[in-house]
Amino acid sequence: MPSGDRRTERSGELQRIVSSEEGAGTGEVWDVVVVGAGPAGASAARAAAEAGRRVLLLEKAELPRYKTCGGGIIGPSRDALPPGFELPLRDRVHAVTFSLNGKLSRTRRSKRMLFGLVNRPEFDQRLVEAAVKAGAELRTGAAVSRVEQHGPAVPDRRTVAVVLSGGEILLARAVVGADGSASRIGAHVGVRLGQVDLGLESEIPVPPEVARDWSGRVLIDWGPLPGSYGWVFPKGDTLTVGVISARGEGAATKRYLEDLTARCGLSGFEPSISSGHLTRCRTDDSPLSRGRVLVCGDAAGLLEPWTREGISFALRSGRLAGQWAVRIAEAGDAVDARRQALNYTFAIKSGLGVEMGVGRRLLDVFSRRPRLLHTALVGFRPAWTAFAQITRGSTTLAGIVRTHPVARRALSTLDRAPEETAAPGDDAPATEPGRA
Repeated sequence: MPSGDRRTERSGELQRIVSSEEGAGTGEVWDVVVVGAGPAGASAARAAAEAGRRVLLLEKAELPRYKTCGGGIIGPSRDALPPGFELPLRDRVHAVTFSLNGKLSRTRRSKRMLFGLVNRPEFDQRLVEAAVKAGAELRTGAAVSRVEQHGPAVPDRRTVAVVLSGGEILLARAVVGADGSASRIGAHVGVRLGQVDLGLESEIPVPPEVARDWSGRVLIDWGPLPGSYGWVFPKGDTLTVGVISARGEGAATKRYLEDLTARCGLSGFEPSISSGHLTRCRTDDSPLSRGRVLVCGDAAGLLEPWTREGISFALRSGRLAGQWAVRIAEAGDAVDARRQALNYTFAIKSGLGVEMGVGRRLLDVFSRRPRLLHTALVGFRPAWTAFAQITRGSTTLAGIVRTHPVARRALSTLDRAPEETAAPGDDAPATEPGRA
């Protein structure tokens, strides 16, 4: 199946849906099989297909499908998209209202767009379409039960067996696991997790007059639980309202979502969707590969620990995983495959891993001193400027700490600072909006 003969444009619905019989029992070997068609998996499949390899993208659900996510597209996400990719933006954010558990509210504004907002079903589907256009095959309704690199299902040491839930076996020279935070492929690799958080979210349709009040502006509320925060993101005639906090405080997290919804005057509107999701961050020493199998995105525990932002990490790690999966597929023996897997690990750790390290430190500071962080963002112009630069993609948290001695010293000082004694959210006069 020459890839050039298969790369035709499609209109309307996705093409190249592989039938359940194709490849079963025929001994056919794919160059790369990607498990999971979210942003990480679609990016990995596109990168491998653009290298001219035969790529199979597996997704257990039917597309499009809903995923609990705020849908914020910051600069690093935008920069990792395929050339010419048209973002299905529902709103463009120019203002942020910060509050501390509903109090000390202040709105900061920017003449330039800070970031965009998307609905995940639309966004994910377009990423999959880009992978298909690049030459990847898509197969939906395909749940993977396990992968095997040894045993009777594996014909040789250059091959990985991907076993579907119905028993069908697919063969590949390399496998990329992008199957979410409860990843089966991650379990095979041995991913270790050091931070698990619970996110709760409601999609609330609102009348036009309410939608207009929120257009172009988001709310970020620093919450009552250590390390928690909430958000309101406008997406046309729907508001996405969500909160996140450490796992283990389910009832308190639910109350926080209810309180935030009520404070924003949205309790009287019926949500179209209410959902929950666990986010998981890897430990520093967690593996990213095993043999000819790589993991990326949520499956690898790759996301920003403080904000729990995962889309940019998924897009960037997925692209790297697809590129290195091609090299693993070409490896003639286990030694070469291992060398390429280590190169992938180095690429992740030297980039996203450094950002995660700074994010962990900021989460620790934020958990102990949320008022201090809030005060800096609403009252200290350099802090707001840094926030705006990060969301636009002109720098990163790690970049600011690395290149600004004052920021580096401030973070080191805050690392040692004691926990706040005053209850967050004490009444104080609100300040006037600022402009960057």
